[in-house]
Amino acid sequence: MTTTPHTDESAASPRERVKTAMRHQTPDRVPVDFLATMEIWDRLIEHLKPDTTGIGPAEYFDPAREALLRHFNVDCRVLSYDVFCAPPESLIHKGAKVDWWVSMNRSTPNRMWRQSNPDDTFNDIWSTHSYKMETAVGAYEGFKTWPLSAAESVEDLKKHPWPEPDWWDFSPLPGIMKQLDAHEEYHIRFRIGSVFEIGWQLRGLQEFMMDLVEKPEIPLYIMDRLTEIYLENMRRVLEADAAAGGRLDMLYFYDDIGTQNSLLISKPMWREYVRPYHAKLIELAHQYGKPVMYHTDGAIYQLIPEFIEMGVDVLNPLQPDAKDMDLQKIKDEFGGKLTFHGGVDIMRTLPRGTKEQVAAEVKERIKVLGRNGGYIMASSHHIQPDTPIQNVMAMYDLNLR
Repeated sequence: MTTTPHTDESAASPRERVKTAMRHQTPDRVPVDFLATMEIWDRLIEHLKPDTTGIGPAEYFDPAREALLRHFNVDCRVLSYDVFCAPPESLIHKGAKVDWWVSMNRSTPNRMWRQSNPDDTFNDIWSTHSYKMETAVGAYEGFKTWPLSAAESVEDLKKHPWPEPDWWDFSPLPGIMKQLDAHEEYHIRFRIGSVFEIGWQLRGLQEFMMDLVEKPEIPLYIMDRLTEIYLENMRRVLEADAAAGGRLDMLYFYDDIGTQNSLLISKPMWREYVRPYHAKLIELAHQYGKPVMYHTDGAIYQLIPEFIEMGVDVLNPLQPDAKDMDLQKIKDEFGGKLTFHGGVDIMRTLPRGTKEQVAAEVKERIKVLGRNGGYIMASSHHIQPDTPIQNVMAMYDLNLR
């Protein structure tokens, strides 16, 4: 099956469709996005065989995955900080090599910088240490060790090989966006990274949580350093974008702070230790006139008013099976101030439902969350490897008509 581009000249561009929804107006159709694990990408590409003719630049993203997005008429594209890494040779371990395509976290067409070690483990640009963790249905990146777990003081933390902003080269960014525009104007967001999440991945979750209570100077130093890097990277990205005409549409950061039933940390602790970093990222993006999308899993209903207060414009992924995440209630209470992204259940409906149940849930999400705009239809996280591809196709079937 080959990719079928839009032929309706009256239809809005994908970029304008998303912007209309974010203005809380009703677009010609609800915009859609797509994020999935590697197994889902591979199985869909094998099944659909989307046409890759003329798609590039292959140096930065997988043409087959981009062709699949075009097949499903996906309106959004993501470019990420780890597409543009250019660290010094001194960061590379003996016997290791750089592999842009090995990461199991590659949920978009983008390449992702990884250092592949001789023992089959991986390091990212921050030096988090992971391995390929096999499960009954697919593979994920599990953590092998935590590089900062033995640190006992801020002085110990200073010895870590913290990245410098010069470890990135964002000069290809305008050209990549121009290449995408040659086919169609998509809504393009830039992924910044995370503060709390990368922080505990360096320190170890248990140690990081205990430190917040007993030795907050340690997690605060880690998050300080990460945020300093993100802010400077953002400035460079946004200045490069401005010089190229301001094509970039949105900034995006992620920090999971919820479980299925509660927050990972108390609201007062989040407010004191995590929110200030997020606020700095949002403030800088808004200074350049860019809206911000924030990703956090789980039962985060009680924090939504504070997300709005911070200036979050788009909230992802809306997990309907988490406690208190009633989507009708969330739309009624916050739909005038937030755009929602996600919502189609990856835990029950997509892996276990019928095609008809998937289609019915998509229609319900569009009816509830898409009322008066303010919704980008997508899964409630990356589509997982135990999902039948027929259900994935059913999810986007309305979009292909």
